[in-house]
Amino acid sequence: MSPDKNAVLVTAGIDVGSSAVKAVVMKDRGTDGAELLIGRSERMRRRDPRQLAESLYDELLAELGFARGDVHYVATTGEGEEISFRTGHFYGMTTHARGAIFLDPAVRSVIDIGALHARGVVIDERAKVLSSRMTSQCASGSGQFLENISRYLGITMDEIGPLSLKSTKPETCSSICAVLAETDVINMVSRGIPSPDIIKGIHNSMAGRYLKLITALNARGVALITGGLSADVGLLAALREASENSKADVEFRTHEKSVLAGAIGAALWGAYRSRKLAGKGLSLVGRPA
Repeated sequence: MSPDKNAVLVTAGIDVGSSAVKAVVMKDRGTDGAELLIGRSERMRRRDPRQLAESLYDELLAELGFARGDVHYVATTGEGEEISFRTGHFYGMTTHARGAIFLDPAVRSVIDIGALHARGVVIDERAKVLSSRMTSQCASGSGQFLENISRYLGITMDEIGPLSLKSTKPETCSSICAVLAETDVINMVSRGIPSPDIIKGIHNSMAGRYLKLITALNARGVALITGGLSADVGLLAALREASENSKADVEFRTHEKSVLAGAIGAALWGAYRSRKLAGKGLSLVGRPA
């Protein structure tokens, strides 16, 4: 039977990024809201993203005791258009917007920080995108850049945030070029600058760029960090400091599920698409067997 506006739907969202795949399974009750049943992010580590997406999806279904036929709609986003079992694909800007509102209804802008770039999006209370802007092509403000620096310093990505908070004298890292910025870090290490001060300086530089990105869009109110760096407490602290110092009317937040925002938004848009098609008397094309 085709789903109506009050039917309970099970939908999945898969967000394929440059360095990780995120997948969720959700239960959507229409006007009664939606529930995140399970979700997980998995680093690619040189694995084929399509194979990783499929195995991750099947693992989540198995943990829930579901079969593929129990899922009404599989929605992809990011680089997920080549996933063979998808029902439909949604643009990343709209999925992160919808996922952000689901995680924190007070959100009115989003900074999606991925491995290769960052994107600022201003939204309304219904997750409608009002304006957006991408960072430049240079990777010095990206997750990949920070990962390269952590590897050089001999620390893990999980250690970066806590170490940054221990800084007492941040070292300025002013270069916007990833190559030159990495050269700056090498020079800092040779001068004996402690790792916490190096990382804090990098966080401050990144925060300044992100703040300019979001304020250029006339963002106001709560801004949610999504993407791979959403769990970096040091970056969050630097963003809050930058906002306070510049007297910007932006409150930066994160959420424990922020890394899944794109996948969550995709699953929610999948449910919306299902009901729209049902309302027109159309069947879903490509529904997984």
